Amino acid sequence: MLVWRTGQCGTIGGGALEHAAAGRARAMLAVGGTRIDRQALGPALGQCCGGAVTLLTEVYTDAPQGEVIARSTDGSPMPLAVQRLLGQARGEGRRPASRLLQGWMIEPVASPGRHLWIWGAGHVGRAVVAVLAPLPGIAITWVDIAADRFPASPQTVRVLPVADPGLAVSLAPMNAEHLILTYSHALDLDLCHRLLTMGFGRAGLIGSATKWARFRTRLGQLGHSAASISRIRCPIGDPSLGKHPQAIAIGVGMEFLSATNAHACGRESAG
Repeated sequence: MLVWRTGQCGTIGGGALEHAAAGRARAMLAVGGTRIDRQALGPALGQCCGGAVTLLTEVYTDAPQGEVIARSTDGSPMPLAVQRLLGQARGEGRRPASRLLQGWMIEPVASPGRHLWIWGAGHVGRAVVAVLAPLPGIAITWVDIAADRFPASPQTVRVLPVADPGLAVSLAPMNAEHLILTYSHALDLDLCHRLLTMGFGRAGLIGSATKWARFRTRLGQLGHSAASISRIRCPIGDPSLGKHPQAIAIGVGMEFLSATNAHACGRESAG
């Protein structure tokens, strides 16, 4: 969790624990330093939860460098166990789990696990970005035809104004996920055609069953197989929630998180 004088991002679970930790962090901003607190979750915070937690609080003045950060919390020299973990990270690409080891804190620098491209900055696009942008591990690229189409956006969102959005399709990673939400059915169709030609991880298109039936026919005429076309989801979200932009965004967010959990369960089963 990152905390600054007027705000914060990320979470350590909310509630009294997070409130106290954020206040402690702000008090440290003026003086700097590092501290470790081992805290019971029940009596010390006046709550019903059990267990205990160890919190490391430290003041950053520069952005971290490298893929794995290791630093002493008590001034002790780097132990061999930490040296081995760092060597494995550099030589074998094995990113260690975050841990406190013999007085040293080790953690990999966060990197996005999923790349999401959102096409269209209208009412639905704005609602979807507002729902998904705060999620960890996601890099959002937001595309529309002009800069004045976009509202003020979180720093974690890359805004990409392109007069012909179709030309930006080739910039997306092959495993990227796409949500097509533009103002134009012709542009929607062009984006679907280009994505099917180039390849993608997952893709969804806003629209009705009638729109999708017409798109399937047109995409087939453009040379795409029925199996390929079926990889695009339309409609997206949960139609039972209604057509309000925020309702659509909630349904899309549920789909997105379900796909995240399914992917994680697949990795665990494979392991």
